[in-house]
Amino acid sequence: MNTLKVNVEHALNHLSEEELKRMLPEVLAAKEHLLKGDAAGNDFLGWVNLPEEIDPKMLARLKDDVARLTGKSRLLVVIGIGGSYLGARMVIEALQSEFASMVRRENPYVVYAGHTLGEDYYSQLLALLDHEDYSVCVISKSGTTTEPAVAFRIVKAHLEKKYGKDEAAQRIIAITDARRGALHDIAQQEGYPAYVIPDNVGGRYSVLTPVGLLPIAMAGYDIDRLLQGARDMRALCQSKDSLEDNPALMYAAVRNALYRRGIKVEMLVSCLPNLRYLAEWWKQLYGESEGKEHKGLLPHSLSITTDLHSMGQYVQDGERLMMETMLRVQRPNSTVPVPTDERNLDGINYLTGKSLTEINACAAEGTIQAHVDGGVPVVEINVDSINEYTLGQLIYFFEFACGVSGYTLGINPFDQPGVEAYKRNMFHLLGKPGF
Repeated sequence: MNTLKVNVEHALNHLSEEELKRMLPEVLAAKEHLLKGDAAGNDFLGWVNLPEEIDPKMLARLKDDVARLTGKSRLLVVIGIGGSYLGARMVIEALQSEFASMVRRENPYVVYAGHTLGEDYYSQLLALLDHEDYSVCVISKSGTTTEPAVAFRIVKAHLEKKYGKDEAAQRIIAITDARRGALHDIAQQEGYPAYVIPDNVGGRYSVLTPVGLLPIAMAGYDIDRLLQGARDMRALCQSKDSLEDNPALMYAAVRNALYRRGIKVEMLVSCLPNLRYLAEWWKQLYGESEGKEHKGLLPHSLSITTDLHSMGQYVQDGERLMMETMLRVQRPNSTVPVPTDERNLDGINYLTGKSLTEINACAAEGTIQAHVDGGVPVVEINVDSINEYTLGQLIYFFEFACGVSGYTLGINPFDQPGVEAYKRNMFHLLGKPGF
């Protein structure tokens, strides 16, 4: 069942239908490269059929480990950077209460490390861990990436001091390479339960591997429904060859056509605050996949109505270099109506009885119309609601569209050579041997 729709009506005032139709052969060729694995980066296409190829024995073992750790943990510390944590965080924060850290819950609350080198952050994290039962999920293919390696050394020392070395080993799960690397070797030597990051799946495409599935399950969410949503979207994206029937092809075609028209920035706009990490995951996915050879749309994000009172002015009247991709959710998971007030001093009694979703929808419609009138092409991505199933659909939709879009752009969407530049400079400044 597909609940995701792409509406390009408000982009067609910047593109003719003929321009859009001319994109079809290019995106179909890019799709064929993904399915046949015959283009650059083809050794990192394991994600394309991943939803159908998840090992049920691995899933069963993962769920057993989740149950075991849940019974002894108030917190789960997820250690990773980039794709090693953003996918899980995106799903968890989309589904959990905005105030989850303030209430007791059956499943552990997930906190994050390894994504920053802020010293005060780790001081505050260790102070928290002093008073809470916790477990650790450390995620790194190599085990030597500086930020998560430093974080794991710090947290591991605290865990062993708090629980002793033997118990600490039962509270650590490693997700790493199957055969080699520092974290693989540490996990074997220390006896940590371990899961594999497939060799043919890059970090930013790894949310449907144990990298994302284990933390999401630890937080108490249904990974079977997440995978089912991805499977259904995979079937749609791989089987349909028209722009009208295949939302991933339509999205890839429109953004590439607008890029050729001179658009340089794409803003993912969400109407709900719990989707802010979906935007962060999307920014890594598209920025790291397409930002090569001095090409690619710059991915940026806004949340409305919040950012309409800050960045809204620039979007409306600033330089015309951007497109908007607005993610709209049709149904909330709860309803809060506006109450009446006899004195009506704030003048909003005309909203009495309306739900915040109704008001937010009008704000979104008003924003679309204002920005279109201001010269900004807008693409709408509509989903029915936010739950595990629709998030699974969104994950696969954005991944497949990214692969198609990258090949259409003429680059390899599955490497990231530019990421290494800062590391070489940092290692030199820190005095790492060999640098």
